[in-house]
Amino acid sequence: MTEVRILAEGLRFPEGPVALADGSVIVAEIAAGILTRLDPAGRPSVLARPGGGPNGLARGPDGAFYLCNNGGNAYRPGHFMAVGPAEDYRGGSIQRIDPASGEYRVLYTECGGHRLSAPNDLVFDSAGGFYFTDLGKRYPRHRDHGGLYYALPDGSRIVEVAYPILSANGVGLAPDERTVYVADTEPARLWAFQIESPGNVRKEGFPSPHGGRLVVGLGGYQRFDSLAVTASGNIAVATLVSGCITVVSPAGRVLRQVTMPETHPTNLCFGGADLRIAYVTLSETGRLGALAWPEPGLRLNFAA
Repeated sequence: MTEVRILAEGLRFPEGPVALADGSVIVAEIAAGILTRLDPAGRPSVLARPGGGPNGLARGPDGAFYLCNNGGNAYRPGHFMAVGPAEDYRGGSIQRIDPASGEYRVLYTECGGHRLSAPNDLVFDSAGGFYFTDLGKRYPRHRDHGGLYYALPDGSRIVEVAYPILSANGVGLAPDERTVYVADTEPARLWAFQIESPGNVRKEGFPSPHGGRLVVGLGGYQRFDSLAVTASGNIAVATLVSGCITVVSPAGRVLRQVTMPETHPTNLCFGGADLRIAYVTLSETGRLGALAWPEPGLRLNFAA
């Protein structure tokens, strides 16, 4: 078992960690509808109350936080996993969060006349725009498709990059920003799209279902969640059920699987002065963990 230091407990399905320079970490509590700041000692305080299902989070070029909100989930008593949309679900959205006041405003609820279903994760490029995924919602007898999108933080432009993706979850950029990676949850597949310009990618032909290039697919019953890219370009993907972080090279070789203390490590980010601390959300038990990482993470745009 990997040595994981537990920083906080009692979180309600935490995801979307963002490590700050002062040693604190912001997490989204999906089941509580809030963003929580955990100080270096793990003490929580509420940063914002956006409601719905706050999910992936990133800092933008203006210093604000940008949030993927999945619109809210329903939960069975005594079970931590969502079973479908919340009763008041009206669709997902992208929101801007003021870090000082906690005030939020909705930037996007649709793309090309189609409602966003369950925005999940996002990453900013150096041009100041961001790629984000939509996981889609599960219903008792059907589910929405997911997809990959690109948008500007001022609310002026949103485009569909790749659609449909069965269950688009984690998203990240290669260090040279020539490739955007997408983790597909249900089949545990990692896809790559070659970027030609911000928001535009080169599509692979048949048999790719959406134009992505398959980097790797895992065997057995495993599911992918979010991901983080290291400074060397390796992709670290939170892997559900098997309870690990799967590290994949850009060429598609599984380099290692780092065991976590539960079955549902969902998201990770890198922090610390040298970006060698991996912060991992442990959503089955509602905890945030930290562990030393053998290589530095990629410094995200606008993260400082």
